Parts: sequence; C-alpha cells; structure tokens
Amino acid sequence: MFCRSKLPILAAILGGPSMALAVAPNFHPLASAPVTQAQYAALEQSVRAAQSAGDNAWVLVSAALVLMMTAPGLTLFYGGLVRRKNILGTMMQSFAMMGLITVLWAVVGYSLAFGAGNGFIGGFEHTFLRGVGLAPNANYGGTIPEQSFMIYQLMFAIITPALITGAFAERVKFSAMAVFLVLWSLVVYCPMAHMIWGVGGILNINGGLWPVFDFAGGTVVHITSGISALVTCLYLGKRVGYPHDDMPPHSMVLSFIGAGMLWVGWFGFNAGSALNAGPLATSAFVNTQFAAAAAAITWVITEWMQNGKPTALGAISGAVAGLATITQASGFVQPMSALAIGGIAGIVCCFMVFRVKKLFGYDDSLDAFGVHGVGGTMGALLTGLFASGAINAVFGNDAAGKPLPTGAIDGNWRQVANQATGMGIGWALAIVGTLALLFVVDKTMGLRVSAADEAVGLDLSQHGEEGYDLIS
Repeated sequence: MFCRSKLPILAAILGGPSMALAVAPNFHPLASAPVTQAQYAALEQSVRAAQSAGDNAWVLVSAALVLMMTAPGLTLFYGGLVRRKNILGTMMQSFAMMGLITVLWAVVGYSLAFGAGNGFIGGFEHTFLRGVGLAPNANYGGTIPEQSFMIYQLMFAIITPALITGAFAERVKFSAMAVFLVLWSLVVYCPMAHMIWGVGGILNINGGLWPVFDFAGGTVVHITSGISALVTCLYLGKRVGYPHDDMPPHSMVLSFIGAGMLWVGWFGFNAGSALNAGPLATSAFVNTQFAAAAAAITWVITEWMQNGKPTALGAISGAVAGLATITQASGFVQPMSALAIGGIAGIVCCFMVFRVKKLFGYDDSLDAFGVHGVGGTMGALLTGLFASGAINAVFGNDAAGKPLPTGAIDGNWRQVANQATGMGIGWALAIVGTLALLFVVDKTMGLRVSAADEAVGLDLSQHGEEGYDLIS
C-alpha cells in the first residue's frame, strides 16, 4: 500500500484573484479590496476539504469493491469449481472469513499490522481500535480518516486467508479451517503486512532495510496465501480418488460470474491502494485492466496449443493470474509494461497448473498456488524490473527535477534484489508459519474430514444442508 499524500493547492487558484473570488467564502465579485491572508487560508481549507472528500469517497468505494471480491466473487469462483456436493462448504469457508477476520481485525489485527512496533510486527497501541478515529493518520493516507484506511485494509485481511481455501477444497473440517485461518492471519498475514506497509517495517518503502515495492499486496496477499496454499495441500494429502477419478467443475457458469466480479473488484484492490483519487489511482486502474486482458489471452493461446481447444476455465484462470501478478506492480509501471507482465503471467501460470502440478502430483484443488503463489512471486520480481520513476517517483527527484531511478528499467538493478529479498521473506514466513499451525491444529482437533464424510460431501457432513434441491 503506497500513497504520496501531498495536498496539491492549485497555484492557478491561489494565484488568480478572480478564481479566488469565485471560490472562497465571503468574497464579493464587485469588491475592490485586496485579498487578505484570512481569505487565502479559507480558500486553502476549502480545497483541502474537497480533496479529502473525494479521496475518502474513492477509498470507501474501493473497500466495498474489495469486499465484493470475497463475496460474491471468490465464493462463486471457487464454488463453481468444486463438485456439486461441496459447493456450500466451499462458499462457507470464504464467507466465514468475512465474519471472523472482521472481529479479529478490530480487536488486535489492525494494531499488529499497522501499530507502532518493531521491524517485524506492530504493537498493541490500537487494540480494540484505540486511537483509530476520524482524523487522518499522515503515515497511512494523509487525506482520509484513519478509520477509512483501517476498513479498507480489513478487506485485504479478509480475502487473503480465503484464497488459501482453494488448495484444500473438499477435504477439511469447517471447525479446523476456521481455527487455522484465524491463527494464520495473526502469525503470517499481520507480520507480513507490517514488514512491508507498516511504519518501521524492515521492508517498508520509506526507510526499510530492504525497501520493497508492493503497491497493493503482491507479497502481502498473493505470496503469503499462495505459498501457504501449497504447504497446506502437501500436508493434508490428496482428495480421495485424486487424480484417478474425474473431478471437473460442477458449474462453470458460477465460476464465470465469480471471475467477472473478481476482475471488477480488483480495480478497488489496486487503484484503491493509491489511497487517493489522483493520477496514481488512474495508473493502477489502467495497469490492472491491461494485465488481466493480456494474461487471459496468453493463457487461452497456450492452452489451445497444448489441448486443441480454448476453454472458459482457461480464460477466467488466465485473467485471475494476470490480476494477481500485476497487483504488486500496478502503481509503479507503465501501461506497456503491464501488458508484458500480464502476458508472461498467463503463460507461466498455465504451465504451472497443467504441467508442474501433474509432474509432482500435488492436489492443489483449485490452483491457489499455481495462480496466486506463482503469480505473486513473478509479480514481485517483475515489479523490480519494470518499476518506473515516471509513474511513481518513490525515491524523489534529482537536482534537475528528474525522478531518480526506480526499477531496473530506469537503471536501478538493486531494486530487483530488494524485491527478491521481500519475496524470500514472504516465502519463508508462509512456509514456517503455516507448517507450525497445521501441526498444532491437526494434533489438537484434526484437520481432515473422514473418508466417509468426504464421500458424502462437505455440504451434508459439515453443514447438514445441500446447495441444490434436485427432488422437490
């Protein structure tokens, strides 16, 4: 999450008395008296208030868009990809995060992610949202209330663990899933968010030991969830009958609708991360669209060449892969770089899903690792390669007013190393934290449903209801 929170007081307005007379309060066009300092101050305050209102509106709309990505977006996308007997169980896993993580975030999660602490995790100053009010926090969006920033960040905290559920679909107890993902949010997500986005974090772009560019969560969201997804599916083992039994999606229509909602919601995910309604939001918005489109095309072409037919599943998987990969770079790269990033994502993620998963035989049920883990990892490195100071001059300008080199394309190859460092830390935290939590939860309450319950399906075995009434 990165925002340059400067307040642009338009010189044309402040410098032009006729404009000032038209905008500032208590001005009379026919008055000949000179403009006073108080009137200038009133005008400046009006401009600041207008900017704050616009920025706040965009952030709140973006928060709603990101929440829509979880439900109904992800619930429909994942729900359609599983077998019919597991649709409600799969949807409930994502929907549960909307309730559980919201309460966790209010009690302690926000404080651990964005409170003052050390380089690795925040402190407890904001537990129960103490001190998080309607005034801006200059460190986290200087033109919006801190509560707006808090609620926007909550939506990221909700969808991240929900993404992991795609790796263990159709075989995990609902109770164990809930406990595991709540603990995971505390042990993996909050520290990673603090390290990259929190003030004082070791990977923070402003003063961190290894400044990492992560505009909207490529490392914080996609690497942590995608790598944890791989660890989880390896720990749990395969579904009964996999890979010998045919397990096709039961409703591509639902998944298609969900993917469309994910694509639209991603504009809030990426462009909203500018934390204002300025040009940086425009750049992230454009890059999001370009990368998703390019990835959908290259995935379909790759699949078409391999299997002889372009599929709807390939098209929507490619789009999501492009969206996951551009997330980190969305506020740092040029539009043509976004097209390249998306194109690469479609090809590589398709290869991971069709070739690598088959080669190693792991049961990443809905390809959470192949899309989010691989996409996030590529995105981290490609951000370091393509980041441009012309889009986001994060290191300031030189004496001549030109942006200092940002990424390798500008001549700053060191940023690629910084991105690789952040990626490595994300991988390590996800692997170690996930393994430890899986072991604890498994030994205390058990993770997997029984073979009999798996055969019946999660809908009936875990929730006592069915997604479809095919009799009455």
